[in-house]
Amino acid sequence: MEFVETNGITVGYDSFGDEVAEAILLISGLGAQMIRWTTPFCGRLAAKGFRVIRFDNRDAGISTHFTHSSTPDFSALASAIAAGRTPDVPYTLYDMVGDAIGLLDALEIGQAHVVGRSMGGMIAQLMSSEYPERILSLTSIMSSTGNPNLPSAAPEIMAMLTKRAPHPFEDEAGFLEHSLAFARRIASPGYPLNEEAHRILVLEETKRAYDPAAFGRQIAAIAATGDIRSRLARIVAPALVVHGIDDPLIPLDCGRDTAISIPGAEFMPVDGMGHDFPSALYPAVADAIDRTARRQHPGVQTTGMTMG
Repeated sequence: MEFVETNGITVGYDSFGDEVAEAILLISGLGAQMIRWTTPFCGRLAAKGFRVIRFDNRDAGISTHFTHSSTPDFSALASAIAAGRTPDVPYTLYDMVGDAIGLLDALEIGQAHVVGRSMGGMIAQLMSSEYPERILSLTSIMSSTGNPNLPSAAPEIMAMLTKRAPHPFEDEAGFLEHSLAFARRIASPGYPLNEEAHRILVLEETKRAYDPAAFGRQIAAIAATGDIRSRLARIVAPALVVHGIDDPLIPLDCGRDTAISIPGAEFMPVDGMGHDFPSALYPAVADAIDRTARRQHPGVQTTGMTMG
């Protein structure tokens, strides 16, 4: 692991592949640490000739946590947004964009391919719209645009997402079962969830950092950022939007809306995929990222993918 100081915070990162090759920056989702971009997936991209960089967002893993900030008041946040006022939050996705650009600056990387999943997809989208000269290509996976008219997850899924888990150092078994219950609910129906691998990953995350309040601060950042469709219309980089047809957390229409909002974006709906990233999909997604990275002239495309 390595660290850089940028945008007023410390960012932890690591990388794979040739350091002089074109870079791919992998951006994690809500509450997720960089290790959710697994070593085998990073290695697969590196084998295609890229330098692959993964990092912890602020309030995740070994990057700076905003523990000095108060827990967001979500009722006040909702009222401010409804009234058109700027909500009081510790940071927004634009600040997280600044972190990612700052990491590239610190590594002296002028341009990079960006790949984001879920919340990280929105960060990657905003990087591509706000810093077009820095972005070689964009891949947005299982993400959205913040369009308030899009369908949302079922209430029971949102309740599972926001329910407080048992403390992992006081009730490890209860903590793991809580995590597994949610993982099963959003898992890809076409690809069995590897529960043992999930347990190992979750325990590794808790050893790297445990800060349950950070999750709420990142949710507030998404909510405060709002609808970004007008920003996406400015994207000029080749773009790919990957979305699970069976995603119960961020429904397929959210991915479709993302693709429609980005000029020339390719839309890749994936049959049997939910809101996770099964290892069986690594080859196809890595190939699609590679193909997008090598696109010279964006054109409106739609590709479907059926596996398993």
